Amino acid sequence: MTTRPDRGGDPPPRPGAVTGPATPPVPGQPTGPDPATSGTAPAAPGPDATGTSVGAAQAAAAPDGATLPDAATGPAATPTRDRAQYAVCAFLAVVGGLVIVDAARTGHAISTADPIGPKPVPILLGVLLLIVAAIYTVDVARGGSGEPEAGEDVDLTTPIDWRTVLLLIGAFLVNAVLIDRLGWVISGTLLFWGSAFALGNRHHVRNLVIAVALSLITFYTFAIGLGVNLPAGVLQGIL
Repeated sequence: MTTRPDRGGDPPPRPGAVTGPATPPVPGQPTGPDPATSGTAPAAPGPDATGTSVGAAQAAAAPDGATLPDAATGPAATPTRDRAQYAVCAFLAVVGGLVIVDAARTGHAISTADPIGPKPVPILLGVLLLIVAAIYTVDVARGGSGEPEAGEDVDLTTPIDWRTVLLLIGAFLVNAVLIDRLGWVISGTLLFWGSAFALGNRHHVRNLVIAVALSLITFYTFAIGLGVNLPAGVLQGIL
C-alpha cells in the first residue's frame, strides 16, 4: 500500500533508489560518481589534500637505498659486460701458463745456500696468475667492471697529448741507442733531461745539472752497491 503526497504522507520511493540515511562525505576526499557503477575509469593518481603527489609520497615512504621502478623505462637494466676485459683475462692466463712451462723446464740446481731450488717460486707465481685470471673472468661474466679514474686532477674527457707521449718515447729510444756508445752517464743525462722537457719543464740549465747528478748517482749505485757495471762508453777510465 502506497501513501499519496496529498494525503499527508511521504512520497513512495522510486524504483532503484537506495533508502536509508545518507552517508556524510569524508573531509579531504573528493566526491563524485562511483567508478564501479558509472562505468568510467578511475582517475590517475594526483596530489592529495596536502598538495603532495602520490608518487612523491611513495618515494618518501621507500626505505633508504631502495629505488622504485620507472613506469616509462621498466625495471632497472642489467649491467652490461665489458668484453674487452676478457682480453686481460686471457693475457693473465697465457702469462701464467708460460711461467709454469718455463719453470718446469728449469734444471734441478739445488745447493746448500738455496735448498728450495729455482722451480717452486715461478710455478707458484704461475698458479697465482691462473687463479687471478679465473676469478677475473667470473667477475667480468657477472657484469663487474673497474671504476673509472676518480682523481680530482684528472679530466677523463681530455684527449691524449700525443706530443708528450712521442717525446718521451724518443727520449727512451735515444738512451737505448747511445748507452753502449756514449755510456750510461751521457745517455742517462739525455734521458732525464729529455723526459723533463717532454713533461713541460723549461728550466733547461737546472734540469741539465739534475740529470747529470742522477746519472752519476745511479752509475755508482749500480757499480758499488750492486756490483753491476753500467756501460761507461767514452768516459771509460775517467769514471
